[in-house]
Amino acid sequence: MLCIAADLHCHTNVSHHAFNTITEMAAHAKKTGLDAIAVTNHAPRMPDGAHPWHFWNLVRLPARLEETYVLKGAEADLLDTAGTLDLSPQEQAMLDWLIVSIHTDIIPSLTFEQATDAWLKVAENPYVDMIGHPEQQAHFFDYDRVTKAFAQRHKVVELNANSVVVRPGSEKNLLELAWACKKNGVHIAVNSDAHSIYQLGKVEPVLAMLEKIEFPAENIVNGSIENLKKELRLHQKPYAEHLRGEDI
Repeated sequence: MLCIAADLHCHTNVSHHAFNTITEMAAHAKKTGLDAIAVTNHAPRMPDGAHPWHFWNLVRLPARLEETYVLKGAEADLLDTAGTLDLSPQEQAMLDWLIVSIHTDIIPSLTFEQATDAWLKVAENPYVDMIGHPEQQAHFFDYDRVTKAFAQRHKVVELNANSVVVRPGSEKNLLELAWACKKNGVHIAVNSDAHSIYQLGKVEPVLAMLEKIEFPAENIVNGSIENLKKELRLHQKPYAEHLRGEDI
């Protein structure tokens, strides 16, 4: 049975539409059996995005909070089809976990060709670790072509459990995207996109979907601490050495 050991997309009350502090999120992760979380508040261009100082100070926090491994990250925004992000390359490079997402607040919609080209540009960015909730219908793209590029460039594709709640009709796209990732050997992460402790780690519908298509557990980067450690090493992230588990 598939499960997750880490939730690699969550927000604290630094993103003003979220409700808990980083300490509360870490403590709740420990309480509910998660070994790790990535704190990934919105970058500056979102309406309630964090000030750049947040990310500079975030990386100064300890590797573990409340007995939970806490990766210091961000959810950066794609600003155009050229792959421009709202964090500088220096800010991108210092983070343990960098998500890139398209938000309709910034880019309301893209054509199929525009969205495909945009994600291919993102794939070229060496600092990007994960593609956030890419199943949105407003930014539908060529799943086969783009996931091949993501596999080649070691970009993790997120299957976002929150999409089922806030983006009606996402289930069809999530399933199609999961099939493309399986076919092309893409590593994925199953995340809650939690905005409070009450959402953290709640990903059961997506895990059930993955079980039905027999998605390989070894390609779910947050399925175990060992998988996460391997992935962080692949991305040349120093944080990998904080994680317990077999020496890989």
